[in-house]
Amino acid sequence: MFNLKNLNKAYSHFAEKKNLTCYFMVILIFFFDRISKIKIIENQIEYNSLYINDYLNFDLVWNTGVGFGLFSSNTNLFYNSMTVVIGSVIVFILYWMTKLKFIDKFFFSLVLGGALGNFYDRLTYLAVPDFIDIHYNNFHWFTFNIADIFITIGLIMIILKDLILKK
Repeated sequence: MFNLKNLNKAYSHFAEKKNLTCYFMVILIFFFDRISKIKIIENQIEYNSLYINDYLNFDLVWNTGVGFGLFSSNTNLFYNSMTVVIGSVIVFILYWMTKLKFIDKFFFSLVLGGALGNFYDRLTYLAVPDFIDIHYNNFHWFTFNIADIFITIGLIMIILKDLILKK
């Protein structure tokens, strides 16, 4: 039930310094991701692919799947279903972060910042712009973006922390 006591409790939890640090991290990652994607989309009009060096190109690819192009589909039902699932996971992470220790909140902030960046793109462009193409000769890794980097780093840190602390 909604009352002033619950509202004050929620605000005091939000305003704690450690929580503000995590929320700031989420916002910072979101905007860093947005700026990188805007620049790539603007430059894509001028250049088809941007050669950086023998191992890295910036080449815009529109991803309708999830991370690294997995589960890509051209059907609206599947795409919309995945978008609802991703949105639900984001809401769950936001709720769950309120119950975690600071280090876990920080790692989930990395995941959340990236997830919000990609979710914004899914809603705005109906696809996620991926552009980082790492390759060696003819072998190309999955094309990805800044949000994918933070999601991956956050998940790796969560797994490593749990593996190290379990021993």
